[in-house]
Amino acid sequence: MTTHTAGSDPTTDTAPTLPHVPAAPAAPAAPAARTVRGTCPSPFGELLLTGVETGDGCALTSLSLPGRPAAPAVPEPGRAEETFAQARRELDAYFAGRLTRFSLPLAPAGTPFQLRVWQALDEVPYGTTTSYGELAARLGLSRVETRAVGRALGANPLLLVRPCHRVIGADGSLRGYAGGVERKAWLLTHEGALPPALV
Repeated sequence: MTTHTAGSDPTTDTAPTLPHVPAAPAAPAAPAARTVRGTCPSPFGELLLTGVETGDGCALTSLSLPGRPAAPAVPEPGRAEETFAQARRELDAYFAGRLTRFSLPLAPAGTPFQLRVWQALDEVPYGTTTSYGELAARLGLSRVETRAVGRALGANPLLLVRPCHRVIGADGSLRGYAGGVERKAWLLTHEGALPPALV
């Protein structure tokens, strides 16, 4: 004979049903940063500025000299000249000889190694030069890795602002500048790192 405990239902043997808890709503996706493009006059012609909009302005992702093969292509709808007001002020002051260090928000895209090399450029003072080997040493790299430093400098998307023009050969030669050796010489002369008689 089968017996049952008081209060139990002999016809069921399932776990009690839990109350339904609705799933939390998914967080809204952050809007994609808008790419913008502008230009700035310079002694070389119009510079192409590319950036991404931030809450209070624009972070510069690229500054290209006229005729540079790697100049980024940005769709025309992304053009927004007004967002580059700070960049234009600082570039105008630089070319006028009133500014020796940029303070623009930057957001270049690169590998961790490239970003490390580009950031090291910020520590090369206005009016001075350093060599590829010296820059590699500052980064704690071996002389064998100097070529990798040179390649990273060649990929620098922020010409002028990240001053790869201040890096020269150990023998003093002006080589390896994406904007052209003649522009590198002009910039170094403008900054007082190269005597005008040698240009």
